[in-house]
Amino acid sequence: MSPLSPASGSKHGPAHGPRQARPVAVVGGSRIPFARSDGPYATASNQEMLTAAVDGLAERHGLEEPGAVGEFVAGAVLKHARDFNLARETVLGSRLDARTPAYDIQQACGTGLQAVIAAANKIALGQTESAVAGGADTASDAPLGVNDDLRRILLEVRRAKSAGARLKALARIRPSHLVPDIPRNAEPRTGLSMGEHAAVTARAWGVTREAQDELAAASHQRLAAAYERGLLTDLVVPFRGLARDQNLRPGSTPAKLAALKPVFGTDAPDPTMTAGNSTPLTDGAAVVLLASDAWAESRNLTPLAHLTAYETAAVDFVTGDVVGGEDGLLMAPAYAVPRMLERAGLGIEDFDFVEIHEAFASQVLATLAAWEKQGLAPVDRARLNVAGSSLATGHPFAATGARIVATLAKLLAEREAPGRGLISICAAGGQGVTAILERS
Repeated sequence: MSPLSPASGSKHGPAHGPRQARPVAVVGGSRIPFARSDGPYATASNQEMLTAAVDGLAERHGLEEPGAVGEFVAGAVLKHARDFNLARETVLGSRLDARTPAYDIQQACGTGLQAVIAAANKIALGQTESAVAGGADTASDAPLGVNDDLRRILLEVRRAKSAGARLKALARIRPSHLVPDIPRNAEPRTGLSMGEHAAVTARAWGVTREAQDELAAASHQRLAAAYERGLLTDLVVPFRGLARDQNLRPGSTPAKLAALKPVFGTDAPDPTMTAGNSTPLTDGAAVVLLASDAWAESRNLTPLAHLTAYETAAVDFVTGDVVGGEDGLLMAPAYAVPRMLERAGLGIEDFDFVEIHEAFASQVLATLAAWEKQGLAPVDRARLNVAGSSLATGHPFAATGARIVATLAKLLAEREAPGRGLISICAAGGQGVTAILERS
């Protein structure tokens, strides 16, 4: 559990247990529309995309003057060597004051939410008054590594003490050494892609193709409705000709999705996972503005919600009960959320909104089933991902957490009533990052 104040023990009632020094407000968010890889953002770097998101936030909330932001925390999963100091370089190229401290953070798909948590902790402890947190990722501009054999030879050349020794090392280079190492969406410990891992979990939990397609279609329809009613107007800034997420298909229906062929788990009978009920490779960036209530009040900014709790977890997807479904690669939130709710004295029924990152429709459905197995109440589907999620928006790995935090805070704020929202994000490496937002 975080040092942030625990959520209330009853529906919108007073909080119990130890309290933080002060609340942490979610003041606003900004992201660029997400784009499919090798599309409109094919030549956009992580820094360029992240800068665009930050500049949108700075312009909307007046963050350009010196000292406006106490700290910037962000990260990316797919990083070039030039991105070694991504957050700081983004500050230097953005509208933020160049004196704003910044640092990188990375926890696979949980990066954006972990960045928010890291910044929130400093605000809660009084170490800073405001912060911007988020992330960016480009699957289009993925780094290509030097073939490892070639790398070893080149290092030997660098260490050589004479021209003869250098030539001797270079003479060992073969054509096969010139083939680059291309990033793979696979777990180093298992060699399986995330989709293949999810297919194993889907079979273990008996997740049907029909249920997956229904959830995927709803994600698209709900995101389209969110755009139409203006929910995202002050959260999304146009970039490179896009004003809405490129992956969005407003006309998606279970019937249309049913026509797609399975792409994961095809080595087993009756595979259920398709490109339509799985998240596509995506480029994009998103950030969130966090602050103390006093800072927000001093700038006449009204908080959308407050971050009140978080929890992380990990599973043993290498030697654990993977086939049985308990330790599936993306199942860590199945353990993080019950722990967080138990410490906070809450149940699923106490939440007005439940936001589960849709890496795959099957993973969302398996997580819901696992929560029920652990004694949590069933999630009311009318409260689940009500503005769509990653199946519709796409999933730039490090940006998703910030996207979800900003969207959920806006959903809570537009109700103009007390409310509470749950965030659940699965991540590569068998990890999960979860949090609670509240509006009093």
